[in-house]
Amino acid sequence: MRKHYFKTNKMFKIFPLLISVLMVGPLSAQSTERLNSPDGKISFQLKITDKGEMQYSVAYNQKEVINNGVMGVNGWKSGVLVKSVRQTKNNSWWKPVYGERSRVQDHYYGKTFILAKTDHSGQRMQLEVRAYNEGLAFRYGFAGKSKSGKEMTIQKDLTTYTLPAGTRAWFTSHAQGAYTLLPLTKWPSEAERPLTLELKNGVYAALMEAEVVNYCRTKYKLDKNSVNTIACSMFEPVTKKEPFTTPWHVIMVANRPGNLLQNNDLILNLNPPCKIANTSWIKPGKVIRETTLSTDGALKLIDFAVKRHLQYIHFDAGWYAREEDPNADASRVNVDPRRNPVNDLDLLKVIKYGKQNGIGVLLYVNHLALEKQLDTLLPLYEKWGVAGIKFGFVNVGSLKANEWIIQAVKKCAKYHLMVDIHDEYRPTGFSRTYPNLLTQEGVRGNEEMPEASNNAVLPFTRFLCGAADYTICYYHRPSLKPALAKSMNARVLKTTAGQQLALSVIYYSPFQFLYWYDSPKDSKDEPELAFFDKEATVWDDTKVLDGAIGQYAVIARRSDKDWFIGAMTNNDARTLNIDCHFLPEGKKYLATIYYDDPTSPVRTKVSIKKIIVDANTKLEVSLLASGGQAIWMTPVKEK
Repeated sequence: MRKHYFKTNKMFKIFPLLISVLMVGPLSAQSTERLNSPDGKISFQLKITDKGEMQYSVAYNQKEVINNGVMGVNGWKSGVLVKSVRQTKNNSWWKPVYGERSRVQDHYYGKTFILAKTDHSGQRMQLEVRAYNEGLAFRYGFAGKSKSGKEMTIQKDLTTYTLPAGTRAWFTSHAQGAYTLLPLTKWPSEAERPLTLELKNGVYAALMEAEVVNYCRTKYKLDKNSVNTIACSMFEPVTKKEPFTTPWHVIMVANRPGNLLQNNDLILNLNPPCKIANTSWIKPGKVIRETTLSTDGALKLIDFAVKRHLQYIHFDAGWYAREEDPNADASRVNVDPRRNPVNDLDLLKVIKYGKQNGIGVLLYVNHLALEKQLDTLLPLYEKWGVAGIKFGFVNVGSLKANEWIIQAVKKCAKYHLMVDIHDEYRPTGFSRTYPNLLTQEGVRGNEEMPEASNNAVLPFTRFLCGAADYTICYYHRPSLKPALAKSMNARVLKTTAGQQLALSVIYYSPFQFLYWYDSPKDSKDEPELAFFDKEATVWDDTKVLDGAIGQYAVIARRSDKDWFIGAMTNNDARTLNIDCHFLPEGKKYLATIYYDDPTSPVRTKVSIKKIIVDANTKLEVSLLASGGQAIWMTPVKEK
């Protein structure tokens, strides 16, 4: 069991610095408050205009990021004054149950503003602002004059982001959509979050939300009244009892796109610590999908999982009936005849055989059955020995839908069930609080068979907010599956085998689904599968070595003493240089390199080479169009 540390030891130095200074008495109109990040690179300024409007600005290394954006919600557009200010700062380390690194620093300077109305109505609003080295976060809070628990409706979030002229946004309209680089004009619809921005002054920024727990989702739209300005678009009005706070508005800022991803722990820091007392049953791992929905097929898949060092098999839609059937009963096995007309799946036998071989079983359940049967299914699945559930086609966006998801994850924790949420759900850091939520889809993954150019956008957009279940494939291409070659409408891989290997490192997911459209019979035990065999799904350290949005990415991740590196390109071939400075000085490593090779005798056209590297090594990596390379580095044993 991993614990959250609140004391100092030799391994993790904890600095709980919480300082509060209360400024008593209202600040006059046209007043200004400032706040800097711990490293001084990010500066925030809050200005109350002569009309009592809240405007704010953000700069990075003295370069403009946001200039006179607006803060507030309905009822707080004007006539605002600052009654008092409380200063805070924190510098502490915490240890996640799992993650992209084994420890996380939570370091910020903050200010909490108590705001009142100039009309002496007694209304109060709290504006909490935190400046991290990684970005800025702020949220609104409401307690009421008497804190009596009265209801309040947030009809509109007035927050805007006014950016420098020439800013462009990596736009997608929905969580599984393709990305397009657009100016801040004539968007076809609202933009999904995170929204990554390229500023003309060389700064990169990303707008997103954190801790969306009991609230609706917000997307982004262009402000009709102001140029170069992005406004918030709530899914719906939200009525809450006071006291309550809105989700965090987050502005990540960096000097290069790779640093946005390097700093994505910011989203976790804006969520409460783990609330599960005993987390020993939460075990990330590699997963393969069971598609035959038969006992024989499942037992053979478990054997394959053991052979290929996977940890779970997953029964996909259809094991309990047609998932679209509102009357389907997910408490008993009744295979959809379209998937297996024989209906011979003995699920309990499969689960038992899996346990005997160290392989867990995950079950897919559509939201229709989950919403109707959740309280019956969870204790039953725990009794069966199921390891986790994949939620299918959950509703997203509304307050009601979001509250259902959050409560369902909490209930799953009670019954020791891990969770993977599929389709349009996107994370906002809740996995820190309830780490049994290991991953979620919300990504244009291999179910859509995207081109490599879209894959090269994802590390710097979607993955800023958390893990994504991309569903890595390997054999699903006409050259390896004759049936695909005969089909005119088959969705097939548009990337090389080397890129699929690399993506399993580049794309973080504690449940990493491999061989998504593949089965054991597709495999001929190609030598490069050793990379999938050896790699982890959660990490002790992560280094974003290089990258350009929509062009390429190079990411190194450490598990124990071994490093795994993924390098990928877009639709264009290119040569990159990997600087191995992340390796410890004076240590030599054996690097096994798996690369695309059209001359390889292996049918997947992947070759392998081995070299000795150290911290001074610079590896030249030649990538084919839509290609990639995967590298495994393990320490050389000293003689």
